[in-house]
Formats: sequence, C-alpha cells, structure tokens
Amino acid sequence: MATVTTLTGNEFAPDLPGRLLRIVRDIRDAGGRAFLVGGWVRDALLGKNCRDYDIEVYDIGQEELVPILKNYGRTNLVGKAFGVIHLAMKGESLDFSFPRTESKVGYGHRGFVVHTDEKLSFREAALRRDFTINAMGMELPDLTLCDPYGGIDDLKAHVLRHVGPAFAEDSLRILRGVQFASRFECTLAPETVELCRTLSLADLSVERLFEEFKKWLLKPGRPSMGLRAFLDIGLEGFFPEVVPLAGSWEALGRLLDNMASARAALLGNESPALDDDECSELAFAALLSGNALAGGAGDVKSVAGKFLARITNELHLVKNVPELLSCYGGLDFEKVPSAPELRRLAVRLGGLKLLCLLVQSTPAPVAGNLGFAAALQDAAREVGVYEEAPQPYLTGKMLLDMGMKPGKEMGVIIKRSFELQLDGEIKNISDALAWAKEINLSLST
Repeated sequence: MATVTTLTGNEFAPDLPGRLLRIVRDIRDAGGRAFLVGGWVRDALLGKNCRDYDIEVYDIGQEELVPILKNYGRTNLVGKAFGVIHLAMKGESLDFSFPRTESKVGYGHRGFVVHTDEKLSFREAALRRDFTINAMGMELPDLTLCDPYGGIDDLKAHVLRHVGPAFAEDSLRILRGVQFASRFECTLAPETVELCRTLSLADLSVERLFEEFKKWLLKPGRPSMGLRAFLDIGLEGFFPEVVPLAGSWEALGRLLDNMASARAALLGNESPALDDDECSELAFAALLSGNALAGGAGDVKSVAGKFLARITNELHLVKNVPELLSCYGGLDFEKVPSAPELRRLAVRLGGLKLLCLLVQSTPAPVAGNLGFAAALQDAAREVGVYEEAPQPYLTGKMLLDMGMKPGKEMGVIIKRSFELQLDGEIKNISDALAWAKEINLSLST
C-alpha cells in the first residue's frame, strides 16, 4: 500500500480505489504515466482523505486512453475543449485529463483557447495552475511527489503564492485566493497580492462569484483569514457593502470565526439544527453585519439587498438576510426584548434561531452585555419562538363556523386577534374563540 509523508512527518495511507490502481497499471502498460493532481494531493499532504480523484495522463493520447477506460465503466467526454474524460463506475467516479496549456483570447471565463499535449512535462503543464499548493502531483501507483514550484514549502508556511503569469488570465482566482486563505489558514504572498490588485472581477458571472463566496464562508476553516486576504487585495473597493463591524475589521473577522464555530457545533449533532439555507443565511448575514450597526433599518436592508443581488440568484438569501440584519441592528444589547417584541421579531424572521446565533457570534466588546446572547436565547425558548414563528390561533374557518359572513371584515378580525396574541392577551385557541364570539355578537346586535 502506497503511503504519503504528511507535513507533520507522519506516514499516511490515503484511500485509493483498487480499480484506479488497475487502470493505472493498464496506462503504464500502454506507455503512459498517471498523476493524481490538485486538491487530492494537497489534502493527502495534510493527512486527509479526498474522494475527488483528478488524474492527469501523460505520454499517451485520447485514442489510447479511452479504450482502456471503457474496460472499467462508462466514459463521457465532459470537457471536450479541455480533454476531460469522466469515468462512471459503480460506487465511484473518476476524472481523467491530459496535460494542457491555456491562452487568453477573449473576455470572460470562456475566452480561452486550450491546447492538450500529452508530451508536455509535468512542470510545463502545472504552469497554468493558480497557486503553488495546487500545482503538485503524485505519480501513481507509488504516490511519488512532483512539486516543480515549491507547493509543499508554501503549504507548510501557510502561504498562497501564484504559480506564474497565467494566473492573471482568470480573474476568478482572486476570490479563490480568498476562500483558500480561509480554508487552509493562509496569507497571500506579497507578489500575489500585488498581481491580484491589478485584476478586475467585472467579467465574472453571478454564479461564479457566489460559489467562491460560499466556499469562503461555509467550508471549514478560519473565515477571518479569508477576510484578511479580501482586504489585502483591496476587494472592499469592489464590494463596498462589506464594511467593518463597529468600525473594526478585526471585530468582523472575529464574528466570522465565531459564526463558523457555532455553525460547526450545531452541524456536529446527529440531528443538525441548521439546514443548508439557514447556514447560508447566517454566513452572509455575518459578512454584512457591519451595516447593521452603521445605519438605520432601511439602510441595512438596501445595502445588504444590493450586495446579494450582485452575487446570487438565490431568493431566500435576497429576502431573508436583509431582514435578519435589520432585526439584529435594532436590538439593544443591554436589554432583552419583551415577550411581545420577541413574538413580533419571530414573525419577521420565521423564528429567532438565526438571530440568536448571530448575536452569540458577536464579539463581546461590540455586543456589550456579556450575558445578553444567552439571555436572548433563553427568552426566545421560553416564549416558544426560538425555532419558529407563532401561528395565528384564530382562522377563517373558525369564524365561518360561528356564522360570520366572508368578507374584508373577517380579515380585519383575524389580524386584530393575532395582534392580541402577539401581545400575550390571547394565550390559546380557547381565548381566541371566546374573543371572536364577543366580536361576532357585537356585530350582530
């Protein structure tokens, strides 16, 4: 079994599918060589297993590789322009590609001409990659490391350094630097910062921007390190809606890290307390939280909505994050809202769980009262609005059953009943029915 020496000097035996090793044997018999590349190599050096197997094949061409792969499963040329062959097998999927060079010839991420060449050296092929930590390969089957640009040293030093001039041909790599800085707790090399500052994100689609923001804020890591890279590059100029928390970038970074820790703790439970949408809403609210403490509720909603509209088409984020930030900014961190106020906040947010988590993540100097977050959560649970919003006790059917005629007046009565419910004057269905009967009686006399 092949092993890898990790950055800490330990021997690690990564998972390698037996079928992959048999395919590699056949490739070698045909005169070719196969390298695992990209994230798999990086993770193996960190002592982690990775299920994304990207294999780069040298010294044989497509006409020789495809027949070999067809012996093991169904092949699909998923990236014709890039020479990528997807092999689907029972229980596994593998991606095979050929060494290539890329030339920027047009606008946007599709404006590239790609040349595959199985005779390229690994060093030549790796020159197109973004960062040195992603430009390493391990030759199969022995997992011999090939590291032409010093990726392992940069990984040890927690430094993100671009491989070469080709980095500038895809501006998405600016944001990739941000999310990698977070995920692997890295800082950007000075020369990489300088290069990134010369590039623009204006040619990127909403979808591409959003994917990188999600990886920064939602994948395990230290989001504050991503924020540091974001600021080093000067991206606050391109995204002016991202502002410091109470005047402090350090405080915003701490809030982001606290948010990530709180989310991870909840997701570690057997029954996760947050679904994917809630995780995203909490993460983007944390990123934009500085706006909540810098202006009025209307300003918060406007600014947050503008930012989200620039980077995502996900309606739940565009709708829910500005409302969450408005409620967050309206809190008095020295005083827990009353029960009626909590109920009304819950109606706006569909429950107070995310608001409580955002407050819990807020650094103490900003939050003020150290016990406020726990007191807010306790009060929300006691009132019964932590997980969900209160629902009206009184319904239209109940009023119809009383003999009330349909019309606008019925809606007014239901709305008034709900207001009394939120105030705590109507405490259950029986109270709601008794109140409605009195109203109905007064209307009929």
